[in-house]
Amino acid sequence: MRKAMETVQPQKFVGPVLRGMDQEIIEAMLIAIEDDNPDAELLYEDRGGYVRIHTPRLCRVTRKSLEAVLGRSFRLADLEPSLSGFAGRMRYVGDEALEWYLERED
Repeated sequence: MRKAMETVQPQKFVGPVLRGMDQEIIEAMLIAIEDDNPDAELLYEDRGGYVRIHTPRLCRVTRKSLEAVLGRSFRLADLEPSLSGFAGRMRYVGDEALEWYLERED
């Protein structure tokens, strides 16, 4: 379920901030993140110049989900130039997944 960020209560959210990406890729990221985080509330904020996509505590996107949505092969490393920022910590899980997470709760 997607919600605009300004409509939710403050929590600890993590996820990518994408800038300069093709709209097809941004929409694919939204769908793939929804698929890869089925129990998480997905928040998005489109500011024109960039898009934030966040979930509480852990946000994961897999190459497999992105490729399924796009209908073609896609390397996660191709996202890197458009990752203008992110919330939380980020780790690559090979070329299979990207994860944004909180190391601990303060």
